Amino acid sequence: MIYKMLALNIDGTLLQDNGRLNKATKEAIELAIGKGIKVTLVTSRNFSSATRIARELHLDTCLVTHQGSFVARDRDKPILVKRINENVTHDLVRFLEAFNCQIKLVHERYTIANKQRTPSNLMGKFVIQPVNRFSYSETFVDSLLDKLIETPVSPPKIEVRFMNDIDMIDAKKAIQEMFHEVDCIENDEHILEIVPYGTSKLKGVLYLCDRLNIQRDEVVMIGSGKDDLPLIEWSGLGVAMGNASPQLKRAADWITRSNNENGVSYMVKEHFRKQQPIDFLKKMNVIK
Repeated sequence: MIYKMLALNIDGTLLQDNGRLNKATKEAIELAIGKGIKVTLVTSRNFSSATRIARELHLDTCLVTHQGSFVARDRDKPILVKRINENVTHDLVRFLEAFNCQIKLVHERYTIANKQRTPSNLMGKFVIQPVNRFSYSETFVDSLLDKLIETPVSPPKIEVRFMNDIDMIDAKKAIQEMFHEVDCIENDEHILEIVPYGTSKLKGVLYLCDRLNIQRDEVVMIGSGKDDLPLIEWSGLGVAMGNASPQLKRAADWITRSNNENGVSYMVKEHFRKQQPIDFLKKMNVIK
């Protein structure tokens, strides 16, 4: 099979546990790009954070960020953006503040969060002062609800970190019953991500593939998180990291090494080393 797109999760996949990109991983991505493969990041992270990693990898493709609700190459020119309505955001925050949790309103330009379990040196006054096109402000306030009354926000995603699983399960069930405008996605332990209804990493990749005229069986997805499962199942070649959950590994077509063992590099070199460049294959009329 000839693959045209490589989609990569960031945390637990591209990055090692220490938060770094290994040199071998960078070289493997460079190999794929050199063969004309469209390489994109598919992440729950905000666009600014994903962009910093994309720059280090020299990517020029649109990124699927905020769990699929913000797809863009340029922050000011997204090709797809979905937001949670200001009124719904207000009501969700009012409901969630009854729980022992940290609530983050994750906008593409800034994050606003309550001070729950937050280091004191990160707390500050809510001031957004862009320095460059990729600047990003993270602000922690005493009352998120009061801040929303003063400054309404319509974020692509709300991230909620609970102190225990019981609260997360109860909150998710209640939100699904009361708020039909949003979907809830369980990410890592105790983290619930709230996105506009119908939003997901998979939907973001589908939209990008449609724009690039790339078919399902031409996509390789490498992931490690719970939220990567639909993409692993959908892709032409779904790859689970060695550190992924047993459920994700069962769904995958191929299992690579862990993120601390250069799993992305190993997989990419194994599968793309022998594939001819896309331009050459087109020239030979092997593909369109």
